[in-house]
Amino acid sequence: MNIESLREYCLRKKAVEETFPFGESTLVFKVRGKIFLLAGLEESPLQFNVKCDPEKIDDLREQYEDVKPGYHMNKRHWNTIIVTGSNSGKDPEKND
Repeated sequence: MNIESLREYCLRKKAVEETFPFGESTLVFKVRGKIFLLAGLEESPLQFNVKCDPEKIDDLREQYEDVKPGYHMNKRHWNTIIVTGSNSGKDPEKND
């Protein structure tokens, strides 16, 4: 995954808007004015913060090594995903 494929994925979702409220190096996606994903355009490897269901957040962190508590975010609602490719092809809904 790269920033363009992440962007395309987000923009396919219903009612999504793409903004840069924190400057031109942080891409932000919102639905109805609420942020659900932030991505640093200058990060290497790609990493992004994504809002998550609090009931699933700990399981995702335990299951995937590239899923961390949200960097500079509320740890109960946000995860940081570091895209290294180590989880490529795994379905989070299945226990592979």
